Amino acid sequence: MRLLAGIASFTLVLAACGGTAAAPSPSRTPSPSPTASPSPTPTPAPTFKAELKSSNENPPITDAEASCSGNATVTFSGTSVKFDVVISGCPATTAINIGHIHEGAAGVNGPVRIDTGLKAGDLTLTAGGVTFTRTVTGDAAIISQVLANPAGWYVNFHSTLHGGGVIRGQLTKAS
Repeated sequence: MRLLAGIASFTLVLAACGGTAAAPSPSRTPSPSPTASPSPTPTPAPTFKAELKSSNENPPITDAEASCSGNATVTFSGTSVKFDVVISGCPATTAINIGHIHEGAAGVNGPVRIDTGLKAGDLTLTAGGVTFTRTVTGDAAIISQVLANPAGWYVNFHSTLHGGGVIRGQLTKAS
């Protein structure tokens, strides 16, 4: 009977505390979280620069348009060719009509291989300069040749006065 009285006392104490004896809850095992796979590092597009000078023309420019200069950045992505160009220092009367990448070493005139698509009247120089971007589609075989030997290629912009070219610069790999 004492055992029965002990159990009854325990039940009364438990009821007075406001609850029933609860079984311990099982501990949860954390579920495995997925491991992030490394994302591939994007390969930068091949980019080249050309310092455009009238003195690089063959023959060099010696008249008023000799003051023209500029910079071109050429970026290749597949067969896409993007030209980012700044031209400055030209006389107010200068009209830049066309621009291309030619095949040829420094001082050697060569054939046009990649055209910017620029046509006469497309650009208006303000205070002797202009900044523009053009993207065109090039020939994959020609682009491969440029990538393999950029020094054998030059960027050339032509003016109305200098149909053969007014500013020119050899391509160099951008750093």
